[in-house]
Amino acid sequence: MTGELIAFMGLALIAIIGGVLLLNLNKVVHMVLALVLTFISIAGIYVLLSAEFVAGVQILIYSGAISIIMLFGIMLTRHNDEEEQKQGGFRKFLLFLGVVGFAAAFYFGIYDLDLPVKDIGLHEDNTQKIGKAIYSKFVIPFEVTSVILLVALIGAIVLSKKDEEKGADNQ
Repeated sequence: MTGELIAFMGLALIAIIGGVLLLNLNKVVHMVLALVLTFISIAGIYVLLSAEFVAGVQILIYSGAISIIMLFGIMLTRHNDEEEQKQGGFRKFLLFLGVVGFAAAFYFGIYDLDLPVKDIGLHEDNTQKIGKAIYSKFVIPFEVTSVILLVALIGAIVLSKKDEEKGADNQ
């Protein structure tokens, strides 16, 4: 047992706990906090994989921006605060069996997995390699993603303007 394995197991356990909490909590704000816990633990796993840039982006984009956007979306939308029916013990037991079954299948699937080792220089200039890959091999998907995000932003503005107009008409 190395320290790296112990750190990985701890971070993986935190990510799984965050995911299970996300599915089982009733209040939406608590669900978002469980999602942030999962995102941060995944960033820790990226650090263990020597992908510090990806870990930083994970924390800045997902743990920060996406979670804040989700919270604003929840707070700014009108929704009914009706209580859902409480889940029965049988449903929680089935959920537990599903999680344990998935963990067992995953464990036995990778237990004797033998991957060939290649020397690829993982720890050397990984941020520079990401930049070169994005702006050489993947420049078209990168630009398409930026156009899709721009269209989504314009769509959100149009939808919010329609809501304002309907609100002004009703008053």
